Amino acid sequence: MKKPALLFPVIVSLLLGFSTSAALAMEPVPISPTGSAIVQRQKAEERVESSRFSLLPYKQNYILPLAYNTHPNKRTYADVGEDLDRLELKFQFSFKIPLAKGLIAGQGNLFAGYTQQSFWQAYNDQQSAPFRETNYEPELYVDFVTNYSLLGLRSRFVSIGFSHQSNGRSGDLSRSWNRIYALAAFERGNFYCAIRPWYRIPEASDDDNPDIDAYLGYGEFYALYLYKEHRFGVTWRNNLRSSDNRGAVQLDWSFPLPGHRLNGYLQYFNGYGESLIDYDHVNNRIGLGIIVSNWL
Repeated sequence: MKKPALLFPVIVSLLLGFSTSAALAMEPVPISPTGSAIVQRQKAEERVESSRFSLLPYKQNYILPLAYNTHPNKRTYADVGEDLDRLELKFQFSFKIPLAKGLIAGQGNLFAGYTQQSFWQAYNDQQSAPFRETNYEPELYVDFVTNYSLLGLRSRFVSIGFSHQSNGRSGDLSRSWNRIYALAAFERGNFYCAIRPWYRIPEASDDDNPDIDAYLGYGEFYALYLYKEHRFGVTWRNNLRSSDNRGAVQLDWSFPLPGHRLNGYLQYFNGYGESLIDYDHVNNRIGLGIIVSNWL
């Protein structure tokens, strides 16, 4: 097992260096009193999409060297004898690749997306600092630019896609699911939100996690507020059941670091499904680190 000190700069380099062509799109979108941050991000992406091998940031790209969980999922790992540390390193990188434009009447852009999230027991010397869990999520989706008003909000785009998410493991630790989803994004001033309902594609009787819907629900809601160079975000999901109600909430705050182009990042998560292996376990985690690219 490689030492954390050797792997850490590799992870940071991976987060920072998708490709030179992606640099423009990864710049924080400036807040304009009259403009739309979503539209500005779309225009920035269009300027680099013409590159043959362009990689664009998709979801958040961050690293949390200090990610403390008050309630680690030791039950799942009891059979393999892993003694988990409460403090671990969490990171995520996410990118998308434009595949085709104007699929339907000049509208509809096809993208392939990929998101990978890892939980690394980097400070657990007794267990040789293993990667506790890694989730892999390739996607294929179509984006449609929109511009209509709904309940005082301005619609900016709608997406329809397919997602496969798994942890790449076998046996009792294997977790995976396939989903078809839709996403609608809205804005008003410096407030942005998106709702993403999904439908889980049924699997065979030997499904690793047949009850995952009962914990992760059937969709999620995301909201973001921009204030100067700060971003305040919340992600919420719930199974919407009156009995056995379960869900999760994640709070985000990204803030400028003096003298640096990167932003600091504070993340709080409470609930089910922080990772696939923890889909039926409540985590309570706070993490501090840096964020390379945000939603906006």
